[in-house]
Amino acid sequence: MKRLLFFVLGLIFFSSCNTTQSAEPKETPLVVQKEKDSVIKKLIVAAEDTANYMKLLRGKKIALVANPTSRAFGKHLLDFFLEKSLTVEKVFAPEHGFRGSGEAGEKIQSGIDDKTGVKIVSLFGKNLKPSSEQMRGLDVVVYDIQDVGCRFFTYISTLHNVMEACAENNVKVLVLDRPNPNIDYVDGPIREDNCVSFVGLDPLPVVYGMTVGELAFMMNLEGWLKGGVKCDLQVIPVKNYTRKTKYVLPVKPSPNLPDYLSVRMYPSLCFFEATNISVGRGTLKPFSSIGYPDPKYGEYVFTPKDIPGMQTNPLHEGQKCYGLDFSGLNPDEQRFTLKYFIEMYKLSSGKMLTREKWLSLLLGNTRLKSQLDSGLSEEEIRKTWQPKLDEFKEKRKKYLIYD
Repeated sequence: MKRLLFFVLGLIFFSSCNTTQSAEPKETPLVVQKEKDSVIKKLIVAAEDTANYMKLLRGKKIALVANPTSRAFGKHLLDFFLEKSLTVEKVFAPEHGFRGSGEAGEKIQSGIDDKTGVKIVSLFGKNLKPSSEQMRGLDVVVYDIQDVGCRFFTYISTLHNVMEACAENNVKVLVLDRPNPNIDYVDGPIREDNCVSFVGLDPLPVVYGMTVGELAFMMNLEGWLKGGVKCDLQVIPVKNYTRKTKYVLPVKPSPNLPDYLSVRMYPSLCFFEATNISVGRGTLKPFSSIGYPDPKYGEYVFTPKDIPGMQTNPLHEGQKCYGLDFSGLNPDEQRFTLKYFIEMYKLSSGKMLTREKWLSLLLGNTRLKSQLDSGLSEEEIRKTWQPKLDEFKEKRKKYLIYD
């Protein structure tokens, strides 16, 4: 009964947060209508559901939070907005850049978009959050970026910071929702308070099973923004989408997640970024293979090299690496697991771990190394995070938009 009451109160709050002037339309319903069994409806991302949001933007001074995945009708969202005569004052660019292909961790430069002349403001480098000066004069910030559903994928940290800046400067946030290719499950340890970083701003599990629209509601109402501030938030949902809908990304979400398999393997393999084990950067199979320059690590062989637009100076560049190739696996069957990490850790006698602090930030807690050194199995390690994970699963229910 308490949960039902909280859900109702939450919906009331959503409605109050999204209330606009009387001339604006009513809030988009949070629940997608169920399809008839005999009818298959085409999935429509929010950016292409123009009837549901375009009138919210007419006559407004807009900032976009966008990258190469921000597309509508075959073109970049900025180009589409300008064609529709919307007033786009600036674009906030996250990790990997706005139109280009910045590498992981590479600082993104502010500047001017060559094609349109619109100002680009980097949110990956020294400036992770829009300043009051950068927010001045704006009416609405539109967030439209493809997520992959992992806590350490920094686009959601950018979302957090943008929402916080909007709350502090009385600017509306409009999230154009997109499917999550890892929405079908929730798993991994919850980020603990001693592991807050840009790869873990919010207390989420490794895989949270929510779209960015759902997550935005949770960030806003759980008091996760600094000082517990809340922004004026509205989410335009994906049409004809459910949690059982398979979604293969039409545009790769970052330079080294080139396909559906890499996106599905990413939750399990990202932790190797804190080790001397290659995750296939510098090959055509990043996050679909792992290896090290020693034959004991496996029969699959690859040699990392510079690949323009994907990776320069990859780990073990020019060296023959031996390891595992996951390209034969069924992507739909892949879930978050520690088994590959545990296997390689044992093969290296623990020596593969070169950045223990980075591992803790990616995982969300500081205990994994000691657990592995104690010989704990994956099942035993999972038991240590399961209670908090169960609490999160229960808490997230009231923020879910899709069946």
